[in-house]
Amino acid sequence: MKYSFAQGLVAILMLTSLPAISGTIFKCKNAAGVLIYQERPCEKEDKAVTSWAANPSTDLDEDAQAGAAGNKPLVIGQGNGGHYFINAQVNGSKVNFLVDTGATTVALPLAMAVNAKLKCQKMDLMHTGNGITQGCTVTIQKLKLEHITLHYVDAVVLPNLSMPLLGMNVLRQFRIEQDNGQMRLSRKY
Repeated sequence: MKYSFAQGLVAILMLTSLPAISGTIFKCKNAAGVLIYQERPCEKEDKAVTSWAANPSTDLDEDAQAGAAGNKPLVIGQGNGGHYFINAQVNGSKVNFLVDTGATTVALPLAMAVNAKLKCQKMDLMHTGNGITQGCTVTIQKLKLEHITLHYVDAVVLPNLSMPLLGMNVLRQFRIEQDNGQMRLSRKY
């Protein structure tokens, strides 16, 4: 496959501008058996893991469990052009996502990833709606959508992305209903 000069330049610029999100992430289980991601190697009391049976992105924290008790849906009003947007937090950093059922995974612009202190795990070529581009895989430790909090959510960082996308790796965890200019996302249990 041939790459254009511009694609090579974007890759070089991205690699040189990523010190804030580059590095190795270690997957560990602490003494309580809770899966954690960290920048340092697992400690003696932690257990290193390479895979696990549960899907950690579906684990709810205490706030989310209280809100999810009655399966309280997220209600999103329709915005400009018929699109749906949801205010969220990525590791405590405020983000306004475009709900995108055509996106395989959550995608973030580079500046938002830096603000959320996300660390690049792997640089790779990614297929997007606009073609192939160089991107970076990351893990969001805490993604908060109103009263629902998800942990360890896979995402990608794309240098030319103008708006963060809430992709299907998160949306598939919800029953999605759309009616009269509103979208309702209810947890699947």
